Amino acid sequence: MRSTVAAPPPLALLLLFFVLYISSFFNVGVAAGGDSTAAGENPFTPKGYLIRYWKKQISNDLPKPEFLLSKASPLNAAQFAAFSKLAADQNSLSTQLPEFCAKADLLCFPDLTPSLEKHSSDVNFATYRNKNFTNYGTGRPGGVDAFSGYSEGENLPIDSFRRYSRDGVGHNEKFTGYATEANVADQSFNSYGTAATGGGGEFTKYNSEVNVPNLRFTAYSDSTTGHSQSFTEYTNQANAGDEKFTSYGKKSVGATNEFAGYGKDSNVMGSTFNNYGEKGDAANDTFTSYGTNTNNPQNNFRNYGTLGSSATESFKGYREQANVGDDNFDSYGKNSNAGKIDFVNYGKSFNEGTDKFTGYGKKGDSSNSSPTVDFKVYGVNNTFKEYAKEGAATFSTYENKTSSAQEEASLAAVNGRKVNKWVVEPGKFFREAMLKTGTVMPMPDIRDKMPKRSFLPRAIVSKLPFSTSKLAELKKIFHAGDDADSSMAKMLTDALHECERAPSPGETKRCVASIEDMIDFATTVLGRNVVVRTTANTAGHGGDILLGEVKGVNGGKVTRSVSCHQSLYPYLLYYCHSVPKVRVYEADILDPNTKSKINHGVAICHLDTSSWSPGHGSFVLLGSGPGKIEVCHWIFENDMTWAVAD
Repeated sequence: MRSTVAAPPPLALLLLFFVLYISSFFNVGVAAGGDSTAAGENPFTPKGYLIRYWKKQISNDLPKPEFLLSKASPLNAAQFAAFSKLAADQNSLSTQLPEFCAKADLLCFPDLTPSLEKHSSDVNFATYRNKNFTNYGTGRPGGVDAFSGYSEGENLPIDSFRRYSRDGVGHNEKFTGYATEANVADQSFNSYGTAATGGGGEFTKYNSEVNVPNLRFTAYSDSTTGHSQSFTEYTNQANAGDEKFTSYGKKSVGATNEFAGYGKDSNVMGSTFNNYGEKGDAANDTFTSYGTNTNNPQNNFRNYGTLGSSATESFKGYREQANVGDDNFDSYGKNSNAGKIDFVNYGKSFNEGTDKFTGYGKKGDSSNSSPTVDFKVYGVNNTFKEYAKEGAATFSTYENKTSSAQEEASLAAVNGRKVNKWVVEPGKFFREAMLKTGTVMPMPDIRDKMPKRSFLPRAIVSKLPFSTSKLAELKKIFHAGDDADSSMAKMLTDALHECERAPSPGETKRCVASIEDMIDFATTVLGRNVVVRTTANTAGHGGDILLGEVKGVNGGKVTRSVSCHQSLYPYLLYYCHSVPKVRVYEADILDPNTKSKINHGVAICHLDTSSWSPGHGSFVLLGSGPGKIEVCHWIFENDMTWAVAD
């Protein structure tokens, strides 16, 4: 009998079987534990690779943390392959930076091209954003240019004003509501208003409520005559950033500059005045409510008013009710002639900082008359070196005693004054005994203030330089430019310095730029049977909350954890460190009025505080000291803590 041989299956059918096989191998459906994170994920994307890496490195089958996996790179398979290849050639990656940043969800600043447009009449800028104004308004006679609502609510506003309003006569500029509520702002004013006569610049509600402002005024209002500048509610309620004034008002005649409500209620603001008002004649500068109620302000005045003539400087309510902070006056008013400098309620900080005066008001040659300096109700912790030795300084109600922040808080309550929010934000720290069902307690502001970014895949980030020795290469890749004070340059430098800082005694730390690196660090410290947790959302912040069910992780036993906190960098970067001797808790957070669940919180209690600073905010709030009490706090939005799984 003749046998028949079956025909081979069609090629298309073989390909179909192959695709189904691959899909069943890589794609994971809903697991018994409820894990649907990987369902339908392309195995060749960064997230697909990450899920396979997680299953390989983590030994338990607990549901994968969506809050962490959501931070994985959004690149698709084709983009992942293309940018991995470009990363090997940094010049090629730099040329494709805008596309790379957009596709990979990175924090990058737009590249600005000069705008040489000229306007002969008044202009109202209400909708402009990300502009470079070069040679704008040169020689304008009179008129007003208004920037109202400019770059408002932008994520990354970057504006540049070069040689703006140069040689103007009676020309006014108004910046009202400029770049308010922005995220990471970068603005520079170079040679602004140089040689202008009359007129003035007005900055009102400028950069208010900005997350990370970076403002630079270079050669601003130099060689002017009677040109005034007013800064009102400037960078109020900003988070953390810097303002720098270099050669501001140099060689000007009759210039009036007023800073009112400057940096009020801001957090960790730095201001630098270099060669401000140098060689000026009859200048009049007023700082009113400057740095009031701020947290750790850093202000540096170098060569301020040097060689000036008949200048008047007034500091009223300067850094009042601030939390610590430092001021450095180096060669302030040095070699100036017959000036007057008044400090009224200067440095009356809630929690004392440090003030240093070097070469302040120092007389030059015999032809100069030393400036008159008057201090009324002046704070503590001050150093005066080479200070107006000719005796032109007077001190009234100078406080030479140091009171603790706890004492200041008590006095504030007795006198009805508002306690500095940066020192004793209610609920920021608490005792372990409060973590029980039925407790009503304040919830601090746990919202993440960082701009949204994603991790880069390990295959890409491992090819990028990451050290201060490679800073020039990094600045080239991310278009930081030659300005060392640009937001991008500072972002790169600050993060690298923190990552390269030596660990504290007993600390194990690592900066991780990929989720794979974070997994490796956590499992190295804790082993492979780990779980990562964070507070579910930000509901309840800024008000009272009611604790529902409270559960101690690992049965409430003393354990160690790995905590990870964000750093500001173009791609998502976390500073992770091991935390020994802690207890970790999970708690349902309820609305105290309706008793409905609004959040699920994660709290960590540090049992050994012996190495903490005596001035740590927890001791200010709780009224104790290092090693005497345990201190607990919530895990803030987008921070996280790893621990051994239950």
